[in-house]
Amino acid sequence: MLTGKQRAYLRGLANNYETILIVGKGEITDNILMQADTALTARELIKCKRLETSAYTARECADILSEKVGADVVQVIGNKFVLYRQNPDEPVIVLPKAKKQ
Repeated sequence: MLTGKQRAYLRGLANNYETILIVGKGEITDNILMQADTALTARELIKCKRLETSAYTARECADILSEKVGADVVQVIGNKFVLYRQNPDEPVIVLPKAKKQ
């Protein structure tokens, strides 16, 4: 689970990222899940887009993909959303530390 500070940090990083995953019409297929999983392993942070012809809203796409590939939803704005999953073997992004409670 991401803290607000970590989420804000990731949103800032995602501003410069290109959209690499597009969800079109129809269901979220195994191919889309495989692409998302591979991209998250390599990059940790990906920007995705939902086409107008999709049966899902951007929030639904983000929630379904994040649940299936074990990622966190960073943000959803309009038809775009950002997903994050830390690579356990070779982390690329270093998140700010969470405050101790």
